[in-house]
Amino acid sequence: MPLPKAVVTIPLALVTLVAAVFAAYTWVALTWNYSEGERAGFMQKLSKKGWLCKTWEGELSLVALPGAAPEKFFFTVRDDAVADKINKLVGQRVSLVYAEHKGVPTSCFGDTPYFVSDVKAVQPNL
Repeated sequence: MPLPKAVVTIPLALVTLVAAVFAAYTWVALTWNYSEGERAGFMQKLSKKGWLCKTWEGELSLVALPGAAPEKFFFTVRDDAVADKINKLVGQRVSLVYAEHKGVPTSCFGDTPYFVSDVKAVQPNL
């Protein structure tokens, strides 16, 4: 005897609703900025990481005062063109333009909440 149509339709509608809510939440988390700004320091490394979802993950060494222990700023790059620009500046002093996105649901979009959108080389003061 086949199942009544309502028994099949309700779970399917529930799964569709959950998927739509998850998709909407992910879209909001990736488009709404919690904060944005620039960080300057020495570009230490940038690598493409991940088992299934490959993302560009980087490390910027922030030096506040000479002789002080450097702080590290970990970030994610989603655009390959920006990653290429950063790769050319590894080891140099740079300024990264970033936006912070809190609550991104999975690491497929990046390991950090800081998404870099541009990089500028910083000329030393002479």
